[in-house]
Amino acid sequence: MRASDRAYETLLDEILRGTLPPGAVVAEAEQAARLGVSRTPMREALGRLAAAGLVVQQSPRLTVVSEIDADDIRRLFEVRRALEETAARLAARRGSPDAFRVIGDALSRVDLTAASGREAYDALIADFDAAIDDAVDNDYLVSPLRAVRTHLVRVRRMAREQPARLEASVHEHRLIADAIARGDADLAAHATHVHLHNALEGILGSLPTAVSERLVP
Repeated sequence: MRASDRAYETLLDEILRGTLPPGAVVAEAEQAARLGVSRTPMREALGRLAAAGLVVQQSPRLTVVSEIDADDIRRLFEVRRALEETAARLAARRGSPDAFRVIGDALSRVDLTAASGREAYDALIADFDAAIDDAVDNDYLVSPLRAVRTHLVRVRRMAREQPARLEASVHEHRLIADAIARGDADLAAHATHVHLHNALEGILGSLPTAVSERLVP
């Protein structure tokens, strides 16, 4: 792996996990020394993170992890809605019914009361996203969709756990998977729309006070 790729992957992981929280300074020289790379590959890594909107350069010498507030989340979901509804519609037209039946069946067996239930659900959603990407088979759509999912990791980490919302999300994903498996493009898009509406409301309603205070009425 190239030094710039290694630096990028490490910083990306730390940003998504919250080790580098919003507002944290990401100094080029210090990070290069910490990760054992020269400043040129570190500069490349920071450029990639900036292009993804994960860091911002506040001055020529100051780069920080980008903040996230309620307006950012709403804007993210505007893009997410456009991309995911389109992707669900295309997956219903192009995808393998069997692949989505398998995912739907697995979702019906998820037990969130079990210790391993959340991990199983997260793994299924990763499989579900990959199946949709494969079915869509359009890099112009899939590439920005993956970028949106990266930001969603940060958003979900900020939100408080909501067991009832998580249970509903399992059901909503199963409806989407079943609609795609049946080749019903309109239902797949509609079920995705409902899921994203509920997901946004759940996230905004569960944000910590420091973020919620920035909500726009």
